Amino acid sequence: MSSIQVRKESNCLILDFYYKGIRCREQTALKDNVTNRKKVKSLLDRIEVETKSGSFDYRRYFPNSKNAAKFDITHQTAQSPVSDSPVESTGNPSTPLLRDFANIWYAEKEVEWRNSHRKGIRYDLDGRIIPAFGDKEVGNITKSEILSYRSDLAKAQGRGKNLTLSNRRINQIVNLLRQIINEAADRFNFRTPFQNVKQLKIKRTDVDPFTLDQVRLILDRARPDYKNYFTVRFFTGLRSGEINGLKWKYVDFERRVIMVRETVVAGEEEYTKNDSSQRDIQMSQVVFEALKGQEAATRHRSPYVFCNTLGKPLENKNFNCRVWLPLLRNLGLSPRRPYQSRHTAATLWLAAGENPEWIARQMGHTTTEMLFRVYSRYVPNLTRQDGSAFERLLFQNLPSVSQNQAQSPVGQNQSEVCHD
Repeated sequence: MSSIQVRKESNCLILDFYYKGIRCREQTALKDNVTNRKKVKSLLDRIEVETKSGSFDYRRYFPNSKNAAKFDITHQTAQSPVSDSPVESTGNPSTPLLRDFANIWYAEKEVEWRNSHRKGIRYDLDGRIIPAFGDKEVGNITKSEILSYRSDLAKAQGRGKNLTLSNRRINQIVNLLRQIINEAADRFNFRTPFQNVKQLKIKRTDVDPFTLDQVRLILDRARPDYKNYFTVRFFTGLRSGEINGLKWKYVDFERRVIMVRETVVAGEEEYTKNDSSQRDIQMSQVVFEALKGQEAATRHRSPYVFCNTLGKPLENKNFNCRVWLPLLRNLGLSPRRPYQSRHTAATLWLAAGENPEWIARQMGHTTTEMLFRVYSRYVPNLTRQDGSAFERLLFQNLPSVSQNQAQSPVGQNQSEVCHD
């Protein structure tokens, strides 16, 4: 571990680090202040990256140090040696290869991520970013190279045959590269090439919830062993990982709540999507009865409410291919993701006139913004924008406003719309 020390006699900063198992302390001529500490920290970060990658040359950094003789290497770099105060050099400092810094960055960040996210990041690093930029010094990657790489991604094949990567997926990959290079720019004090590199526009997709009649049809025709599962999905708004990972210990029949505390992603138990997803969902009578029926079927053989024959949580891909899509085809319903059951719950709650704040809590949203932005068009009394509600407010609260005045053309138009 490296650190910054201060010599009391001179108030100058000292680099304190380990190299080849030996503690090294190198003094600078920089006084202890915020700016100089940042310079020294940047230098220590660079030393640490090169040490881990095996490219660190002690004499190149500290040519006049007594320690340099201990670590002399046979080959010399083409770069000129730096002075006793390398952080003050006016030249462009060398930076590690992107593959080396990316691996250091990943090792530092992975503790913050869910396991599924770690796997996704590792997949993109090894499969996309390192093959393209791994052998380049991270500080020498240019804006034109980044834009060219993004164009290449737009031509790359996505999932399935004859499909290209979506703008959302391209942004995801490029943003990972952005995070790595921006972090390197901050540590090694160079200007990031990502300045003014904008996100690709993502086409807005509308939700496609089921109507109540369609939900009834699905429940009537679903396999008996999946009827309770469908009931809970459609009337609670649980995400796929949340319902597949639901355990009996989180089902409270006495208080009639489902406690969302875990999720299952790629077969592994994880923390929920975010903190707001930790919530208690109230059971309606139909959900209560479905869970009671499920209790008799699975509680004695699995900690999971919905499980396979081995007592393991349901696997989303298997459910989608073998149960969900065949059922929709059989019923003549348009194919859509099982996630639309969550959207269905939201639209049914809104249509029933439930309090939007209560709905947001049930869904695991921190605010009601998404409800009105995403779902409002499915609820007529939320999407009305003809001014009739304001007319009624004036009529009820201002005696001077006559009934004839309140019956404006706007109100008449609304009446016609309602009759339709």
